[in-house]
Amino acid sequence: MGNDSKAEPTSDASGSSTAARGGGGGGGGMTIEECQNMIRRSLRHPTVKFLKGHLEKSGCSIESNFIKAVNCEEAIAGGYVPGEGISVCSNHLQLQDQVTQVVIHELIHAYDDCRAANLDWSDCAHHACTEIRAAHLSGDCHYKRELLRGYVRIRGHEQDCVKRSVMQSLARNPDCSETASKDAMEAVWDVCYNDTNPFDRAP
Repeated sequence: MGNDSKAEPTSDASGSSTAARGGGGGGGGMTIEECQNMIRRSLRHPTVKFLKGHLEKSGCSIESNFIKAVNCEEAIAGGYVPGEGISVCSNHLQLQDQVTQVVIHELIHAYDDCRAANLDWSDCAHHACTEIRAAHLSGDCHYKRELLRGYVRIRGHEQDCVKRSVMQSLARNPDCSETASKDAMEAVWDVCYNDTNPFDRAP
């Protein structure tokens, strides 16, 4: 959402990055080759296949190198850059589930970028909206994942998690101060949280 300088996922005016999160596995990540193999396995996941299909229906084809493993200097799990694709940070991930979640999250950004011809990543409201949707629709904030991260609140946990994720992502956008990010998130929350396209409802 979000590094090797050759393929650095960013969250400035040109894209989004996903914060690296806890939730299983210790150590310092994996090799690029190991991560690339996990990316290939993630392409068989039903949600990944669903999102890829809707990207193609929207006129945005996915080339074989659209999703790639890289080493990231910043503490992020991955990122999406318009016109370049998705980067998955091999050195910050250890598990297949983590890689698949990053791919799903970033594919939602790619879908938003595809369907909204005027999506402006330097606009805090635009950026907040796609981060709300990606965190809400990707399963990032499922209560089981939250429990693994040490968050034990059950009531309202999902929206709290989405808001936390949005603020972490917007913190990396140089055009969005903390106040501007919070104001933007609150302004677009209802519309963007309830926009579940291309899903019929939140998975």
